[in-house]
Amino acid sequence: MQPSTAAGPTPLSPESRRQLLIGGGLLAAFLAAYFLPVGQARFDGAVNEGLQLVRWYTREHVVLCLLPAFFIAGAIGVFVRRESVMRYLGAGASRPVAYGVASVAGTLLAVCSCTVLPLFAGIWRMGAGLGPASAFLYSGPAINVLAIVLTARVLGIDIGAARAVGAIGFAVVIGLAMAALFRREEAQRQTLVAPAASGGPTRSLWQTATWFGLMAAILIFATWSEAEREPGIYATIARFKWILTSLVALGFAVALRAWFGVAWWKLVASAAAVAVLAFTLPDEPTWAFAVGIAALGVITATSKGELRDWFDSTWEFTKQIAPLLLGGVFVAGLLLGRPGHEGLIPSEWVAGAVGGNSLGANFLSALVGALMYFATLTEIPIVQGLVGSGMGKGPALALLLAGPALSLPSMLVLHSVMGARKTLAFCALVVGCATLTGWCFGLFV
Repeated sequence: MQPSTAAGPTPLSPESRRQLLIGGGLLAAFLAAYFLPVGQARFDGAVNEGLQLVRWYTREHVVLCLLPAFFIAGAIGVFVRRESVMRYLGAGASRPVAYGVASVAGTLLAVCSCTVLPLFAGIWRMGAGLGPASAFLYSGPAINVLAIVLTARVLGIDIGAARAVGAIGFAVVIGLAMAALFRREEAQRQTLVAPAASGGPTRSLWQTATWFGLMAAILIFATWSEAEREPGIYATIARFKWILTSLVALGFAVALRAWFGVAWWKLVASAAAVAVLAFTLPDEPTWAFAVGIAALGVITATSKGELRDWFDSTWEFTKQIAPLLLGGVFVAGLLLGRPGHEGLIPSEWVAGAVGGNSLGANFLSALVGALMYFATLTEIPIVQGLVGSGMGKGPALALLLAGPALSLPSMLVLHSVMGARKTLAFCALVVGCATLTGWCFGLFV
C-alpha cells in the first residue's frame, strides 16, 4: 500500500509575488484616497502647512544653499584628487587628522542638515572613510559658532556651553561608532576605492585650494544669517553680506577665465545680467544670485573637458537629492507644521510630553527634533517658545543637539546615498546621544 502524501501549497513564483505587491500597493493607495479626510480643518491645515514649508524652503534655501552645495559636491568629484581625500579622510588616515579635518570643515561651513548632504555625498563617493564622513555630516549643521553664541544668550549660558561641548563631542563619537559598526563593510569598500586612486587634474594644490575656498566663501556669505542684531563682527558681515558675496564671485569669475579658459564674453554677459537684476531688485538679491547660478550652469554645460564633467557631476547629485529633499520637506510640514503653526500632530501634544527630565521626555524631544526641518538658527526661538510652555532644560538640550543635524528630508537622502542600515544607525546614534546627554544635563541643572 502506497503511503499517501499530502500536497502542500504551491509556492508563488517571483512574478506572482511581484504582482501581489503591486496589487496590494494599488489597494492601499485606493483606500487612502477614498478615506482622505478632505474638508476637515486639521487635515486641510496640515496640507497647507506642507505646501507652505516647501515654498519657503524653495525660496530661502534651494537657490542660496542647495544649488551652490550641488556645484561644490560636483567639483569634489572632478577637481579633487582621490589620493588627497584618502590621505586626510580615508579609513587608513590618522584618526586625529581625519576627525580633526572633518570637524573643522563642518564648523567652517556651518550649513543646515540638508545643505550638508551633497557635500557629504561628494567626499563619501571619493573614498572618505565612513567614520570621518559621518563626523563631517554631523558637524556641518550642528557645530555652528553663531548658533551656540545665540543659544547661550537666549536660553542661558548653561545650555549654550552644554550644546557646544555636546556637539563637538558628538561629531567624534558618532564617527567612531559608525566606523566600528560597519568596519567590515568599510574594509571591503576601501579596497574597491583605493585602486582607482590615480590620475586626476594637474592643477596645483594652491589653485585647487583657492578654487574651493572661493566656492565655499560664496556659500557662506550668501547664507550668512542676519539673526545677530547687536554690534559686532557677525552683524557687520550680515550688513555687507551681498557686497562680500559679489567680491568673491568676481574672484571666482577671474579664476574661471585664468585657470579654465572660459570665454571672456560669457563672463561679461553673466556679470551684466546679475548686475541688472541686482540694481533693478535691490530688496530681492536672491534673484540676482539665482541668475548667477544659472549662468554658471550654462557655462559649464556648454563647455568641454573638466567644466563639462563638473556640470555632469553636479547634475547627478541634483537628480538624486533634490526630489527627495522637497518631498521630505512637504511631509515634515504636513506632520509637524512650520514654527508657530499646526500640522497633523498637535503642538500641545509635543509641548506636554517634553516637560520634566525623564528619559521619555528627552527621547521624544530628540526624536521630534530629528524629524523636523530646522533652517540655521531657527531652532533657538522654537526651543525658547517650548521652554516657555514648560519644556525642561534637558529635553531642550536634546532637541538642540539632534534637531539641526537631522531632519526627515535628510534621512530620505541619506538612505539613497549610503543605504538603509547605515542611515538607521546614524539617526539612532544622533537621537540616542542627544537623549542621554539631555537627560544627564537635566539631572545636574
